[in-house]
Amino acid sequence: MSVIAFLSKLLTFFRKIGYSYLNVLCIRNYSKILISSCLFVFVLDLFSIFAAGSWIWDMKILIVDDEPDICEILQYNMETEGFEVCCVNSAEEALEMRLKDFSLILLDVMMGEVSGYQMARILKDNPATAHIPVIFITALDGEDDIVKGLNIGADDYIAKPLSMKEVKARVKAVLRRSANTLNTSEDVVGSMIVYQGIILDLNAKTATCDGVCLEFTKLEFELLSFFLRHGNKVFSREDLLRNCWPKDVTVLDRTVDVNITRLRKKIGHYGKQLKTRVGYGYYFEK
Repeated sequence: MSVIAFLSKLLTFFRKIGYSYLNVLCIRNYSKILISSCLFVFVLDLFSIFAAGSWIWDMKILIVDDEPDICEILQYNMETEGFEVCCVNSAEEALEMRLKDFSLILLDVMMGEVSGYQMARILKDNPATAHIPVIFITALDGEDDIVKGLNIGADDYIAKPLSMKEVKARVKAVLRRSANTLNTSEDVVGSMIVYQGIILDLNAKTATCDGVCLEFTKLEFELLSFFLRHGNKVFSREDLLRNCWPKDVTVLDRTVDVNITRLRKKIGHYGKQLKTRVGYGYYFEK
């Protein structure tokens, strides 16, 4: 049994004690202690909820299905599990959204001009969205259909009519696997470094920020890739000179400051995350 599961059971036990204690107090009509007991039980409830599912509080799910009734049912059940949910009724609508903000996509197959299969291919071909787990939800339950969906890159395949218990279980299982394979929001896949909207191709030496190509000098590219690989770690000017500058070049400490300032401007709103630790150096906050 995991620590969280044990804690949840322990808190449930104490909550039951709290309710029993509350019932006794109601009989004796001790109003002040009754209020204290209510607060005690309420706090235990909050801790129990936290222990049972705190890991999903920051998860956001996108549901893409052309049947509004199914969207409504899925949204209700996912929200009762603590997920933030957004619904759209076509792949075209979904592809216009900021998809990298989602932790998982529940995707119907048979829709309008763009099918679920086509949308999944688009997601998997884009380094910024390739890491997002996709679960197909469809009436196509033949073996060939399932194999096709999984070969595209889907993480799971659920046939309609849907069992909400099964959907909940499969969603949580996929998210746990995803959390184990990705290190927060940074993903290094082969020659690619992806952090939210920043994508660095280490082979082609190209960079994009929120879909816009960035013109970097060699030094700026090396600095950004170094910071993204070592998020939240502070590096002194000497550290940066040793790891990012050519060995046969002599530069002043001030040169580091100038290049950091230029890099901040080029990466737009992400520049606020490239911070200074006074007296120590620089770090990229994640």
